[in-house]
Amino acid sequence: MKTIISKIEKKQLNNDVIEKAGKILRSGGLVAFPTETVYGLGADALNEKAAQKIYAAKGRPSDNPLIIHITNMEALKQIVSDIPEAAYIVAEKYWPGPLTMIFHKSSIVPYGTTGGLDTVAVRMPSHEIACAVIDAGGGYVAAPSANTSGRPSPTRAEHVEEDLSGRIDMIVDGGPVEIGVESTILDVSVTPPMILRPGAVTREMLCELLGDVEVDATLFEEDSKKAPKAPGMKYRHYAPKAKLCVVEGAVDMVVKEINRISAEKMQKGIRVGIIGTEETVGQYTHGNVKCIGTRQDEATVANRLYAVLREFDGENVDYILSESFSGCGIGNAVMNRLLKASGHYMIHV
Repeated sequence: MKTIISKIEKKQLNNDVIEKAGKILRSGGLVAFPTETVYGLGADALNEKAAQKIYAAKGRPSDNPLIIHITNMEALKQIVSDIPEAAYIVAEKYWPGPLTMIFHKSSIVPYGTTGGLDTVAVRMPSHEIACAVIDAGGGYVAAPSANTSGRPSPTRAEHVEEDLSGRIDMIVDGGPVEIGVESTILDVSVTPPMILRPGAVTREMLCELLGDVEVDATLFEEDSKKAPKAPGMKYRHYAPKAKLCVVEGAVDMVVKEINRISAEKMQKGIRVGIIGTEETVGQYTHGNVKCIGTRQDEATVANRLYAVLREFDGENVDYILSESFSGCGIGNAVMNRLLKASGHYMIHV
């Protein structure tokens, strides 16, 4: 299969590109496109055979549910059996945007899309290109991240091409994404609502709207053996090719420990990559050091996370040491992704 790659500007949509993407989706094909979070790999969510193509292209376990992307509330009513009051409150504030909600599904949603579950994950993105592709594709587009399963998610079209060229029909290249980590997932099928994956819409923001919001206990622990209710809950995710270790503690102690470990590894001929910040990169004395952003604004860290991991892959490092980040706001999402990527390998200092 030859993958079509078409560039498009968010501020000036090319109707020919959008129509071509929509035609592929409606005929059961696969199209990668940008959202505000990461690039998604889209298929007709109500076509079970099309959804199965996503799993095959990504090498994704079939029990890992897909998120259905829509562009309006009327579309939501067709694919869920009921909409709790909490969902209306959250949607009013954060849809469209980087938030996914989990509902009890309606009968028109195939189990091949939900990973065999009676619940369905739904998101309404705000990215203009994503919305145009979804509408052109029939209004219901299942779209997990457009990468090989387990790899760092794609934040540029080049990342998609690297992983999936020859396996999918089309890549809509809309340039780099804005946020850089996947959407928050909030389960509104339970009371109180529960966060199953942290993202740019934080627990603090949701608690302000809803009061009590719980957090799934497995977010920062080893994966359980239960079937995942949402993407990213099970299996190793977001992982670079190299072994990744997260070092947690006071920043000065973290820098000291990373310097010690990197010197020790390099003496053995091991190629070491280091993930630092604007505040610390000048303090590292060994290894291939990359600045991921600033601690003063951890949104910059989220935006660069997957790109940095992919850069290390391209430079063939053997071992990556990363600083840890705060458990507040979007730093919570960054730590969740780092722990998943490292297989929960962390050193405390």
